[in-house]
Formats: sequence, structure tokens, C-alpha cells
Amino acid sequence: MPAVPDKASRHWFVTGASGGLGRHLTEHALHNGDRVTATVRRPAALEDLRRKYGERLTVAILDLTRPADVDKVVGRTLRSGPVDIVVNNAGYAVVGAAEEMTVEQIRDQIEVLLLAPMMITRAFLRPMREQGGGRIIQISSVGGQVGIPTHSSYHAGKWGLEGFTESVSREVRDFDIHLTLVEPGATRTGFSSALQYTTETAVYRDNSVGQTRRYLETADENLFTGDPAKLAAAIYDTTRRPSPPLRLALGTDTYSAIHAALTERLTALETQKDLTESVAFTH
Repeated sequence: MPAVPDKASRHWFVTGASGGLGRHLTEHALHNGDRVTATVRRPAALEDLRRKYGERLTVAILDLTRPADVDKVVGRTLRSGPVDIVVNNAGYAVVGAAEEMTVEQIRDQIEVLLLAPMMITRAFLRPMREQGGGRIIQISSVGGQVGIPTHSSYHAGKWGLEGFTESVSREVRDFDIHLTLVEPGATRTGFSSALQYTTETAVYRDNSVGQTRRYLETADENLFTGDPAKLAAAIYDTTRRPSPPLRLALGTDTYSAIHAALTERLTALETQKDLTESVAFTH
């Protein structure tokens, strides 16, 4: 049975809530007595939750590639009352070599993964500051720390989101506003269906780009180890902590991949120590 809301009930704003992790987070928050404004592109996707939870769920149509729509939906949400937790979850990936990508594909990728979360975050900072605090959850990815062939625009968006979030977190910590970057690995969220492929060129067909493309085209999500319901519960738990982490890596594959990437970076930095220090003025 759904939990009964009480005086501690909080208001969530979740983008990309029609499926995957966004839907699991929406349902988890509602089950625990909170209210949710969920943005989707297809309103019917949450009809079952709206019947179950009634007025505690507000569904809003939002296209993140249209900044004017973002302003309208955020403004309407704020006029309905304070928002305690914002989740920037919506996303997809363009797959292919960088030179195969069209300008439109690159622009839309950055709009959804980076610019929209930046605008949404900015829109909620002042109200959260004035109400005495809040939480902003940025759904990044293992791809926010680790780069693979075929995902250059995706990585540009996620790595940009990581830098933006780390900076803003230091700007607003004195106001009890906490930002957390969630870095999931391979999770059974249906993300494979949100992949958009470039038109393949022969020169990339047999190298690492083609090999990665082939793997993604045939990947079986049933073999992914990440449980989206458990991810949602872990994320929800951070919103109850007085001092949540800046980064939350979730998944066995995530831990090993990020650990290897950071170790490789640190090793490379150590080999350059003398050169790094050699460019200073000599006194």
C-alpha cells in the first residue's frame, strides 16, 4: 500500500520520468509519501501512477531541447509551492564517430545532457536558497568519468555536467543546498532504446568505433547488473542524509571502471611531475 503523506512530505521535480530510472525514482518518492512533479514527453506513460497516487503526482509535458518550455514548466511548478528535491534525469546518447555526427545531433545532445540541467539547476537555486535549502540530483553516468569510442558528444555533456555541478556545489553549500552526481553503470532501464546511431562510414567500420557500435547494437540488457529499483532507493536515501556525497557511483561495473580510469590518470600525472613543475619562473 502507498505510504500516507505526513508533515515531512517533500516535493520532487523529476525530468525524464516516463521510464527507466526517472520512473523508478518517481514511484519510490510517491510510495514514501512525497509529492512529485514529473516531466515527460508522453503523458500517458504515467497514467497508472496518477490513478494510484492522485494529486500527489503532477505530470508536465517538457521538451528539454526547447528552453522556453523549460522556463514555463519550472515557473509553473514553483508557483505551485516550494520544491525540495530536483532530479535532472532525462537523457539519451548519440552513437558513432565524432566526424560522423551531424551538427544537429551534437547540438541536441548537449542541449539535453548539459544545457537543460544547467538551466533547471539555476532556476531552482534562488528559491531553494530563500527557503533555507534543498537537494539537486544530477543523473550523470560512469560515462561522466570514463570515455569510450562512439560516445564523444555524450561524454562532452556528462563531463560538462560533472564540472558544472562540482563548481555550483561549492557556491551554494553555505545555503544548505546540496548537489549530488549519480554515476550509474549498465542498468536495466531500457536505455538501449534511447540510442541514436550516426550514419556509419566505411573508414570506421573495422576499428574501435565499429566494434563498439556492433556491441551496442546487439547488447542484451538482461545481462546488465544494475537494478534500477535499487538505484532509486540508494538515491532516495542520500536525500535523507544531512551531508550527502558529491558523487555517488552505483554498480559493480561502475566501481571498477572509474577506479581504473582514475588510477590511469593519477599514474600519468605522476610521470609528468618534473615536467609539470619545470615551467615555473626560476628565481
